[in-house]
Amino acid sequence: MVSSEEDGGGGGGNLIRKVLGLGYWVQGFRCFPWLAVSFFLKDGLNVDPSTLQILQNSANLPMVGKPLYGLISDSIYISGQHRVPYIAIGAFLQALSWLVIAISPSNTSIFTISIYLLLSNLGASVAEVANDAIVAEMSKQTPSSTKHSQPSSSGNLQSFVWIASSAGGVLGNLLAGIFIGRFSPKSIFLFFGLLLALQFFITILVRESSLGLPKSPSIGIRKQLSELLVALRKPEISYSISWFTASYAIIPALTGTMFFYQTECLKIDSTVLGISKVFGQATMLIWGIIYNQHLKSVPPRKLISAIQALMAFLMISDFLFVRGFYRQMGVPDSLYVVIFSGFLEVLFFFKILPFSVLIAQLCPPGCEGSIMAFLMSSVALAFIVSGYLGVALASYIKVTASDFSGLPLGLLIQAACTLLPTFWSSCIPDSVKSKAKKKD
Repeated sequence: MVSSEEDGGGGGGNLIRKVLGLGYWVQGFRCFPWLAVSFFLKDGLNVDPSTLQILQNSANLPMVGKPLYGLISDSIYISGQHRVPYIAIGAFLQALSWLVIAISPSNTSIFTISIYLLLSNLGASVAEVANDAIVAEMSKQTPSSTKHSQPSSSGNLQSFVWIASSAGGVLGNLLAGIFIGRFSPKSIFLFFGLLLALQFFITILVRESSLGLPKSPSIGIRKQLSELLVALRKPEISYSISWFTASYAIIPALTGTMFFYQTECLKIDSTVLGISKVFGQATMLIWGIIYNQHLKSVPPRKLISAIQALMAFLMISDFLFVRGFYRQMGVPDSLYVVIFSGFLEVLFFFKILPFSVLIAQLCPPGCEGSIMAFLMSSVALAFIVSGYLGVALASYIKVTASDFSGLPLGLLIQAACTLLPTFWSSCIPDSVKSKAKKKD
């Protein structure tokens, strides 16, 4: 048995990448059943655009509980382990929920399906918290004496898991676009449930001691909560998370409306939507590589603000698309949906990579899991608020499943709201390195 220090620098580093690579790949592959869920709700259960968006956003409610899962993971050890068992638990809950949906009768109510989707996202949340905590813990480690293996330094590990998740997303969306036209949604749910069951059995075979994680004694939930609150009182952490959350929550999302517009009004085929999402995930994959190689030294405030402004610009492009501007120029609707719609959909998540690197370096030792969980919980809550605001906006502009005349105005309002946070981006630290040094 090699020592933990040796593990962290050699075999343990490779094993960490395998565990995290599988975990984040499956996390990205979750888009495979969720694209089928959209068609299942629209065509199988005949829901309208607003109901579809409410159901999809409400299913994310378990994500808001991530701080609690982080506290539990930081504080409660299972057989001497406090990360890997929670990844296994998350995989089990997801497998259970998707397999139950797959074998449920065709007359199952929307409420029952919603409960199963909530259970699935609960499992995904637990697994994500544990995975994010491992990344944060390894990112806090100083480079070991083994100079050949520094997977966690300077955001390398964050970039690795980002790429793994994006790769899963590329394959998941590609298969979803192909499978939806050839198999029933329940067959897709069954396939994904079996994949999660495989992840569960693989994960329970891994011993956490072989990963070379930093040793941190269990100090109890109350003490961990106290340390989390102390960390959140630090201005560089609280201001950053507040801005990041608000930058999402202030945007009224029109995803359900756009989905209906593309499928009902433009008659865009499911295969085209799948390819669009593949293109989006591919750009996320490329983004992870570009960030890791060229953009880590860019001040996070400058980089994140630029992404926010680009989001607003592409929403104005959507306005022109709905008004028929690109169609008059000879650009097919399907081409625009594949490239621009696919890119805009994932651009929302581009900010997460540089911001995660920033927060990981600002995290006080010992509460990495709690801080990262609080961050992702805040983002999940922001997306839910954004979705509900989108439903309110769709109602205000009087968009229905058959009338999209108010959609251009809604897109302009959405773009204006997206641009607003750039005016108070000073909440984000201007330099990651200087902040990290102050912690030393």
